[in-house]
Amino acid sequence: MNITSIHKTNSYYWDTIGNDFLRAIVLPHYGAFISEEKHQLFGEVTGKKLLEIGCGNGQSLQYQGERGASELWGIDLSDNQIEKATQHLQSCGVSAKLICSPMEEECGIPADYFDFVYSIYAIGWTTDLEGTFNRIASYLKKDGVFIFSWSHPIHKCVTAENDMLVFTKSYFDEAWYPVPLDEGLLTLADRKLSTFVNALSKAGFVIEQMIEETDEELLHSRTDNSELAHRAKLLPVTFVIKARKL
Repeated sequence: MNITSIHKTNSYYWDTIGNDFLRAIVLPHYGAFISEEKHQLFGEVTGKKLLEIGCGNGQSLQYQGERGASELWGIDLSDNQIEKATQHLQSCGVSAKLICSPMEEECGIPADYFDFVYSIYAIGWTTDLEGTFNRIASYLKKDGVFIFSWSHPIHKCVTAENDMLVFTKSYFDEAWYPVPLDEGLLTLADRKLSTFVNALSKAGFVIEQMIEETDEELLHSRTDNSELAHRAKLLPVTFVIKARKL
């Protein structure tokens, strides 16, 4: 695995055509068919300091700002995303400290400072999961909360064939692989749920809640008959973990 190459490939995608072909996932949605409005993982954020890992275009930061957060920070790999987030937040009257950097690297984020660190469909981009979780733990105050969502690994192992879901990839295969998307290219890895859980434990977190159930109300609100909606009736497509720093 060439970390520099992975960062270069993925940042270039988001710098150029990423938002045109991958719709941003932002709060109050954690991903397909799971919402903060239903599960209330954050609870009250008024007066709290929050950091977003993979802040993208800034809409999730806007959501937290409008709920009364006292201080907002965001980090993203893409210069273009940071620029879009800056413009978006300024237009909404929301103030945030934004940093362009890989989440794995030291970038000037203060230690023992935040009440919440969260990541909406971005944590899976890291090339060093244990190192990233250790950094996130260092950013949080004692008893601070880390909430993140990502594509459920079982969802990435199956494909639809003749109205059936068929395994096309081993659940245990965590190797990085190229993903051609329209005119662009991404590099991804599909980690097991146990990999996330064990990395959290090693970083000093205790898991308080995990959500992988499809929200039937959100599912039924979809008017299309997409493959994703069909999958979501049979298996989890998104998972969310809420963990607390010990």
